Amino acid sequence: MNVLTAISEKMIERPNILVVCGRNKRRSRTAEYIFKNDNRFNIRSAGLSPKSDRKISEKDLNWADLVLVMETRQRAKVRELYLNLELPDIEMLNISDDYEFMDEELVLLLTERINEILKLTYEI
Repeated sequence: MNVLTAISEKMIERPNILVVCGRNKRRSRTAEYIFKNDNRFNIRSAGLSPKSDRKISEKDLNWADLVLVMETRQRAKVRELYLNLELPDIEMLNISDDYEFMDEELVLLLTERINEILKLTYEI
């Protein structure tokens, strides 16, 4: 398969988006909740901490076409934990851990930033 075919297939399919934060209690869980019925893509959320409600797994990363993390250190942590995997692209949303689940400002930030990344990456 040539590069143009691979790119065009990636653009047509419904991508799998994995959103990651520290403990999967507020930020990533909010992202999953607000986008769970979006027909443009599939979404899951996970946390990096062993105390996460839903801890990131190798299965999540194999499923994902794109990983969205909240902070730079989270991107580094994913790469460190899964050196053995061919990881999908990891984009940073740059959203600090200052919000509660479904906080109005958090919903706005997630909506704007995720939509911007999806538009640039998948033209959706």
